[in-house]
Amino acid sequence: MKLIYARALVVGLASVAAAAELPSITAKGSKFFLPDGTQFFIKGVAYQQDIAAGGGGSISGTPTTYLDPLADKKSCERDVPLLKELGTNTIRTYAIDPEADHSFCMSLLQEAGIYVIADLGEPALSINRDQPQWNTELFGRYQKVIDSLSPYSNVIGYFSGNEVTNAKNNTGASAYVKAAIRDTKKYIKEKHNSRWLGVGYATNDDTDIRTELSTYFNCDRQEDSADFWGYNIYSWCGDSTMQISGYDKQADFFSNYSIPVFFAEYGCNDGGGAEARIFTDTEALYSKEMTSVFSGGIVYMYFQEANDFGLVRVKNGEAVKMKNFEALKNKMAKIDPEGSSGSTAQTRLSACPAISQTWQADRALPPTPDKALCDCMVSSLACVPKADLDKTQFARVFNFACGNANRGLCAGISGNTTSGVYGAYGMCEASAKLAFVMDAYYKKQNSGAFACDFDGAARLQKATVQGKCDAMLKEAKKVNEHAATATAAAPKSTSTKDSKSATNFASLALLLCAVAVSI
Repeated sequence: MKLIYARALVVGLASVAAAAELPSITAKGSKFFLPDGTQFFIKGVAYQQDIAAGGGGSISGTPTTYLDPLADKKSCERDVPLLKELGTNTIRTYAIDPEADHSFCMSLLQEAGIYVIADLGEPALSINRDQPQWNTELFGRYQKVIDSLSPYSNVIGYFSGNEVTNAKNNTGASAYVKAAIRDTKKYIKEKHNSRWLGVGYATNDDTDIRTELSTYFNCDRQEDSADFWGYNIYSWCGDSTMQISGYDKQADFFSNYSIPVFFAEYGCNDGGGAEARIFTDTEALYSKEMTSVFSGGIVYMYFQEANDFGLVRVKNGEAVKMKNFEALKNKMAKIDPEGSSGSTAQTRLSACPAISQTWQADRALPPTPDKALCDCMVSSLACVPKADLDKTQFARVFNFACGNANRGLCAGISGNTTSGVYGAYGMCEASAKLAFVMDAYYKKQNSGAFACDFDGAARLQKATVQGKCDAMLKEAKKVNEHAATATAAAPKSTSTKDSKSATNFASLALLLCAVAVSI
């Protein structure tokens, strides 16, 4: 698999060199700019088939539950000219296969003058709002996507999550998304620093948490905060107005936001489905009242699916333009947004929102995933899971080892988003966390042989600590001791059903084997 990936990346890089590169986009203050100082407005279309419609498999041969739109040559040959006809200058993709070769499609997009903003997750591996994690497996996925697409100059940046926090009862999940932003930004700075590449977040519009959510991702430290803010908004339906749709309030709300804001999805289909869309919202979005604040938007979506938002219907491999394709095309042809020259003055970060019944994410973030530390930890243990243990058994073992009487044993893999206290090993992948739990229980039982069985799920191994592991494990032990003290001292939850306590030991069983779907 590594060979396939390396070959694809080499081919991709060669293709990049051959194609006429688009000038790279940079964010300055609250706007996007081209190298010549011209403000860049996103005129976008969401370009990815629905999971069910796309089927499984991938061009690279890696099993997936989605079809990578940037690796399908025939589809790109068919669709890129249509995207260009619409006046598109940016597409958004929701899941790409980092092992695949994207050079052909990316070159076609380059030639058509089209940029890309790509979501980093995929249906089976992203941050889950109900059981959030930021671990080595997820970070590995994000790194591969960044490595795959960053060589192309027409990549603007990445979304670290999409509507992960979408209501006041799952705001704690935002701490994990912000940790992902922190770590992916650092990775880009270390590995792909030849030009600006942004890492942002796409959110729905929930009035209960709009202020806290937008503030949280733009507070405290620049290195932890979003580089741009995507808004999934469908409030303008039919022949609406600035006031009825609430666009006027959105423009006022974000008027002093210090990073670029754009509509990551828009295009209401109420009142007749996709074919009834007349895109007066497009006119409004690129009007002076909106462009002073917003940097354009991305129409949802190119493909006609069961959700009835499409611009194009694909049947037997052929693309047929729908009625609302022409409606959007006509509107886009008329827009001419008035840009500014140079960055805006507002670059100051906000103070982070206070913990409350409607906001459950502290400014202190989960730890950076560190596979080396996780490997050191597993090697240092005597009692570990059997290599062939099915993941469906993880929750059973965890519940036994970390029940109420033993919950202190699990502090090392816990996380409390309201206090900002996290165990050192919460960022490890599932089997490593299970090993930590098994060994902690085994040692509590005085290392009796019976204690490392778990109904046949565990085995004994020779514990080893080598090289740098000793210092790393000692530091992790201090972190875990603090987490255990904080856990023991924490009062019982008095939160309402609208607020989730972040240290939830009952749900940690699910954390060990949960795979997130949040797109």
